Amino acid sequence: MRNLWTIAKKEFESFFHSAIAYVIGVVIFLSLGIYFYILLSYGVRYQSYVPEITLLLDWILFPLFFISVPVLAMRTISDENRTGTLEIIMTAPVKDWELIVGKWLGTYLFFLSILALSWIYPFVLNLMVDPGIDQTMLIAAYFGVSLVTAAMTAIGVFISSIFKNPIPALLATLGLMILFWIISAPANYTSGFVSNLLDYLSMTGHYYSSFYRGIIDLKDAIYYITLTIFALFLGTRVIEARRWK
Repeated sequence: MRNLWTIAKKEFESFFHSAIAYVIGVVIFLSLGIYFYILLSYGVRYQSYVPEITLLLDWILFPLFFISVPVLAMRTISDENRTGTLEIIMTAPVKDWELIVGKWLGTYLFFLSILALSWIYPFVLNLMVDPGIDQTMLIAAYFGVSLVTAAMTAIGVFISSIFKNPIPALLATLGLMILFWIISAPANYTSGFVSNLLDYLSMTGHYYSSFYRGIIDLKDAIYYITLTIFALFLGTRVIEARRWK
């Protein structure tokens, strides 16, 4: 466990020494700030409209899906492989699962830091709206986003473990994120087991059906936790395969 926390801490701190991580942070908060300003302006202009924090969380999922996770997760393992440090790490007394989980945890903690800082927007909105925003819905929605982020990060680390170059890892992660985003669309044209399977595999479907509505559904939480564990397991198996080559 000590190795896991050492790897996680090193990975987490590396983002604060990376220009690309600061660019990602600026893009996320700038886009959220602009969107938040538009919501407030629309609410002031049309007094009958009350800005909802869930609309802002709609927007935060977009940069997390299509920008942050693929860009930052692409380098977790593939960069180590490209520079040759992965072979050095595998000769050290570090277990394969500790490497994968440590890389995931460090990256995930960075994303949680971004989510924590984004609470400034609901805080401001709560001060401006009378009698305040729905705190239950806010907590459920943020909890859901954190679960989505955990699963996406685990998938990104798994894909990064496959490639030796970060660019293919980026493209593969981005493609898989898009697939999880739209996979439930064909369910409207199918029925029975296939339709239910496509609906169940939809990463966004589990979020919008419960957490987005202020409901913490154990079934949906288990889906994200299972997906996270499964992706980390696959990543561990990839590292084990490299070790025995």
